[in-house]
Amino acid sequence: MRKLIFNILIAAMLVACTSHKTPLQQNAETVKPGKAVVYQVFTRLFGNTNTHNKPWGTMDENGVGKFNDFTDTALEEIKKMGVTHIWYTGVPHHAMATDYTQYGISNDDPDVVKGRAGSPYAVKDYYQVDPDMAVDPAKRMEEFEDLIRRTHQHGMKVIIDIVPNHIARHYQGLNNPEGVKDFGAEDDTSFVYTKNNNFYYIPGKAFQVPEPKNEYLPLGGDKHPLLDGEFDENPAKWTGNGSRLAQPDFYDWYETVKVNYGVRPDGVNDFDSLPDNYRNKNYEAHYSFWQGKEVPDSWMKFRDIALFWIDKGVDGFRYDMAEMVPVEFWSFMNSSIKMKNPDAFLLAEVYQPGLYRDYIQKGKMDYLYDKVDLYDTLKHIMQGHGSTDHIAPIQHKLADIEHHMLHFLENHDEQRIASLQFAGDAKKGMPAMVVSATLSTSPTMLYFGQEVGEPGEQNAGFGAPSRTSIFDYIGVPHHQRWMNNGKFDGGQLNDEEKNLRLFYQRLLSFTAESEALMGAYADIHAYNREHTKGYADKLFSFVRWSENEKLIVISNFSHTDSFEFDLKIPADIIGEMKILDGSHPVSDQLNGQTSTTLVVKNGLGIIDIQLEPLQSYIFMIESN
Repeated sequence: MRKLIFNILIAAMLVACTSHKTPLQQNAETVKPGKAVVYQVFTRLFGNTNTHNKPWGTMDENGVGKFNDFTDTALEEIKKMGVTHIWYTGVPHHAMATDYTQYGISNDDPDVVKGRAGSPYAVKDYYQVDPDMAVDPAKRMEEFEDLIRRTHQHGMKVIIDIVPNHIARHYQGLNNPEGVKDFGAEDDTSFVYTKNNNFYYIPGKAFQVPEPKNEYLPLGGDKHPLLDGEFDENPAKWTGNGSRLAQPDFYDWYETVKVNYGVRPDGVNDFDSLPDNYRNKNYEAHYSFWQGKEVPDSWMKFRDIALFWIDKGVDGFRYDMAEMVPVEFWSFMNSSIKMKNPDAFLLAEVYQPGLYRDYIQKGKMDYLYDKVDLYDTLKHIMQGHGSTDHIAPIQHKLADIEHHMLHFLENHDEQRIASLQFAGDAKKGMPAMVVSATLSTSPTMLYFGQEVGEPGEQNAGFGAPSRTSIFDYIGVPHHQRWMNNGKFDGGQLNDEEKNLRLFYQRLLSFTAESEALMGAYADIHAYNREHTKGYADKLFSFVRWSENEKLIVISNFSHTDSFEFDLKIPADIIGEMKILDGSHPVSDQLNGQTSTTLVVKNGLGIIDIQLEPLQSYIFMIESN
């Protein structure tokens, strides 16, 4: 009997508590139970129609998108792809080289800003939004609140970033609620560390700007009144990635400073440990655990920031580099959020597989990136190097937490599939996306422009092409052709790009509705590798089912080879799926054109398969 992996689903992981929600959250339409689909959009770039794309170009030269560019039409087109959540990347006010002093905002020093528009992960004011994205910067918060309302009106929920590990070197909260003090305002800078300091210090040494490398010139060599190779920070603080040097390296996160969470420089924690049996306790128990306990000041500051945005109607957060912050803080933070909004969507960036279960079970994260296992494996296969034999063991390895491992093929940190440095052809991502989106019950994430094959070829300024720049003002050409000057109708796309977007729309809208994709899973790939002539390691297949829906998924990762063979479903799996002997019509849910028959004899299922290069099928078996 082959070993099956079954996903036991909990109908409601958290009890809904509508009375705790804000009016903005209550106005959002209820997201259908089932597979969540997250659309990540780099907010500053989404609505930009300017195609100038000058390296290091200013906002006036290269243009910038606005909150208002997410019109009802744009949101409805996003919704058609099955999207349940929009992650608006780069919303909190971060350091930048653009002058907004007329709005009372201090200038940032380009010596410690990456790019001209700045990194969204060097937050300057957590109680305000990026002025670049407002039509009227004086009313930027109101414009973002309007975007939250529009998104909710279209039945989708809102996610924004929180970056607890580090903040901008020049943090200045101009919009703090009453009684809220800035990070570092009450620090004792004569010590490297004290529990309630917000930062780590290097007493007696002033910060020095890193030595540039590879002929790097800030702002591409343009002049700026603050650009002099110096930045006033005395004593120097530890840099965001943990560098303890007064002059960090050029490749360090020198534009940021590391936040102190009560972890001494020798690694000893200055806070209570969370007992291991809290892995199995709910967020309410975690919340109770921390009541009355003395926690570091930074914990309180970030909890208050999160609750501020929850009160604004934000439905969840994506946490940058969560593994660099102690898991006990996340227990404190996330349980506080869940007490306010039990349905909050909490997604974290964790890259060490050995920490996954700690951050999910003890840190109360809803979802983590499945980067190291599934993404890296699929990328290797798309590049023509890897074998599909490596996919099923990942699902087995993560079976107990598979629902919590968010799947993606692109995001702002990764190379575009269509870039020469990745696969060189967006179509090579199609079979991988089918597998990524249907393999487990976890959410699927799509990065804007991926659905039209954006290659990320622009030299924007800071950094190299292959990733769409998050540091500079730039246009996103393939996406702009879909946007069609604000019509959002794909009017400028070529036929190949239109077909690619239609593929993504069909796939993701199906996953958002499919009952089986929230049900059980079994691998049939290994069985067919052993028992089916003509079944190669560029193919991958599995089955998914629920009481009312049964699916067979198969993908061809080869961009050159076609395959024809009889796919087999072994008798033990046929029995688990409750499929009787006989002939059963099946129809493809992905392309809507192919119908065939599953023949079950003596418990063994056989279906005739013909696959063209890069083709996939999601076959639905009609009921007995």
